[in-house]
Amino acid sequence: MSKDFITVAGAREHNLKNITVNIPRNSLTVITGLSGSGKSSLAFDTLYAEGQRKYVESLSAYARQFLEQMQKPDVDYIEGLSPAIAIEQRTAGANPRSIVATTTEIHDYLRLLFASVGRVHCYQCGKPIVQQSAEEIVEQMLKLPVLTKLMLLAPVVKGRKGQHEEIFQSLRKQGFVRVRVNGELHDLDDVPDLEKNRKHTIEVVVDRLMITNKIRTRLTDSVELALKQGEGLLLAAVPEATDEWKEKLFSEKNACPDCGISFDTLTPRHFSFNSPYGACPTCLGLGTMMVFDEDLVVPDKKLSLEDGAIHPWKRGGRRMIIYFKNLLRAVARHYGAAMETPWEDLPEAFRKALLNGSGDETMTFGFWRGGSYHKYTKP
Repeated sequence: MSKDFITVAGAREHNLKNITVNIPRNSLTVITGLSGSGKSSLAFDTLYAEGQRKYVESLSAYARQFLEQMQKPDVDYIEGLSPAIAIEQRTAGANPRSIVATTTEIHDYLRLLFASVGRVHCYQCGKPIVQQSAEEIVEQMLKLPVLTKLMLLAPVVKGRKGQHEEIFQSLRKQGFVRVRVNGELHDLDDVPDLEKNRKHTIEVVVDRLMITNKIRTRLTDSVELALKQGEGLLLAAVPEATDEWKEKLFSEKNACPDCGISFDTLTPRHFSFNSPYGACPTCLGLGTMMVFDEDLVVPDKKLSLEDGAIHPWKRGGRRMIIYFKNLLRAVARHYGAAMETPWEDLPEAFRKALLNGSGDETMTFGFWRGGSYHKYTKP
């Protein structure tokens, strides 16, 4: 058998007319030609079919019964042929999340590989992540300022579908009083019904306390209980001035010894851009962001609002232009700005409100032919 070539002699499969060809081994060979010239007949119906047929014949009778038997192609002989595989030809989709790994379907295997044998490193210092004991977690919490309020939560369900009634029942039997469901606190006796087909996150409130020099024993017991309920994970929440809670994840299994950053246990979904746990929080896994360019919205900074400084609002016909200009006049009256002032000389707060909105500040305004009004209201 030749080690340098695959020899095909007298190939007559389909529209092949007694073709004889030598194909070099250990190299990439491309078969080209007009439509109907026999490219697929030579590659799939002759080479691939014969390679598969010989491979199946080399197996035991027991194994052959589970595999499809292929007919011998119409050819005099083929030499130098190894067992063959065929990759199906597909048209690439236009999904913006598609990459080489997803198109070739190797992405699912890579997710399993990285989740099983991957080694986590801290994204700040680059050092390997190590286990963190309950005592070390307690020491980090005690470094918070005195009289800081602290709420300890143990994650029991994270991004799973279902109503989870059995979990709530189990927590009641264990003596817990409160849970946080999808970011909202509830008494365990007053938990709303969950939609069965939506993903939910449930955290049980283990303890609520205030940092002092006398709570070490209670804090240690609560941390150990939270780690037990959360299977090595706990959340420490501290209230902020905006009536929201700033959270920090602590892990008994994955934590940076220097930076104090904890990480979830790796699972395949952490390596999927289609999952909220693996997708980039900025672009949501798409790789691109929809943003507007101020220089395109206001290309000429020397123009005033009256002269059409906001370029997109100069389109749409005369009625739309008048409509937008009247709206601008009412908003300008609220901020005490003049429509005849060049854009670059307008107050910065007014310009930010026009481009990004007024935030928490609410206004009631309107206009009529030849005039406008505004009424300021607190949110």
